[in-house]
Amino acid sequence: MRFDILTLFPEVCRAYCEESILGRAQRAGKLEIMVHNIRDYTKDKHGRVDDYPYGGGNGMVMQPQPVLDCIRAVRGERAAKVCYLSPKGERFSQQTAAQLSQMSDLILLCGHYEGIDQRILDSEVDFELSLGDFVLTGGELPALAVVDAVARLLPGVLAADACYEEESLQGGLLEYPQYTRPPVYEGMEVPDILLSGDHAKIARWRRNEALRITKERRPDLLKTAELDREDLRALENL
Repeated sequence: MRFDILTLFPEVCRAYCEESILGRAQRAGKLEIMVHNIRDYTKDKHGRVDDYPYGGGNGMVMQPQPVLDCIRAVRGERAAKVCYLSPKGERFSQQTAAQLSQMSDLILLCGHYEGIDQRILDSEVDFELSLGDFVLTGGELPALAVVDAVARLLPGVLAADACYEEESLQGGLLEYPQYTRPPVYEGMEVPDILLSGDHAKIARWRRNEALRITKERRPDLLKTAELDREDLRALENL
């Protein structure tokens, strides 16, 4: 899959994408992440990409010319969808990430200042996504979050399918607690069941813990989670 990030701050995005899992996946040819500087496409001799909003108000608005030219140059003849990161967009979720992972190309447009001229959103943007009900200074952090969440679902990016099949929100539940060595640290002990070697009991314990944590912290998720009869019995006991 190919991601194209359109931004005024390319180095911020490149630094993140070159590290850890995303960096290794790119070097292994499992995905491609291209970062483009919108400012490179402005025709203003001073490199300007923004102007005052019509009708007055605070802040600046990104002009249509550099954004449009950047989108057209990056998309070329490809049928890539354009996603604008905005508080007005649909709430991004694990289900959304799974849907996006089926695409071959995705262009992520990062706004800044007071946003982008609406004419670009009307003519070039296919959909908008939001991380939640809060406002950031730009779309770079949401774009990186989308890339990270979607990339993890692509074949070969993680070491094994089990790495994401048991993660938080996969299957509709929050993840169970995780422990590592040593078995006792400053008087705090790892649950005995995890040291038992009984994989069936460990799997059930983990499932029950996921149910418990989800019920305590995000009970709304239980309405759509994939639950079997044993899960329902465990919830009743809780």
